[in-house]
Amino acid sequence: MTAARVLLLPGWQNSGPDHWQSRWERRHGFHRLEQDDWMWPRRGDWMARLEEALLAADQPALLVAHSLGCHLVAAWAAHSRQLHRVAGALLVAPPDLERADMPPQVQTWAPIARRPLPFAATAVLSSDDPYCDAAIGLGLAGSWGCTTTSLGAAGHINGDSGQGDWPAGLALLQGVAQRAGVVLPGAAA
Repeated sequence: MTAARVLLLPGWQNSGPDHWQSRWERRHGFHRLEQDDWMWPRRGDWMARLEEALLAADQPALLVAHSLGCHLVAAWAAHSRQLHRVAGALLVAPPDLERADMPPQVQTWAPIARRPLPFAATAVLSSDDPYCDAAIGLGLAGSWGCTTTSLGAAGHINGDSGQGDWPAGLALLQGVAQRAGVVLPGAAA
């Protein structure tokens, strides 16, 4: 089996040092996709950065997205001709970008891309996510063709929600890798 590289796709404002994505970057050597502007994210710019990162390597990628990063995956997949470069995705806590109370910095990301993803994907949801009603989250996951896991009351599944190194999330990523027929970096083939 082929070893995949893991690209971490943070959401709006990036992921802070206590966020599980930052912990995974430090602990497992996963690569964070850096954006030019974390405060005023422009969908086209973020999509172009993801495309560049995928074109820069021959290895298939596993995308690990949080919050707005989930919408980056969906928007990119709806437009790219490089879909074969992604083996799978773990989409954690996608927000409802079509809510009236979303900050102006992310309102330009609406409407939400709702096409099925052409690769293995798992959505991880929380029943009390302040940025997405549970039913909306399930609807997004369904439109993207994801398998779904609920963590129960876990907030926005970020640095403030107490996930720490989040070994259960890493196990979910391993499940995506298995369904996609790839192995995580450092794992035995």
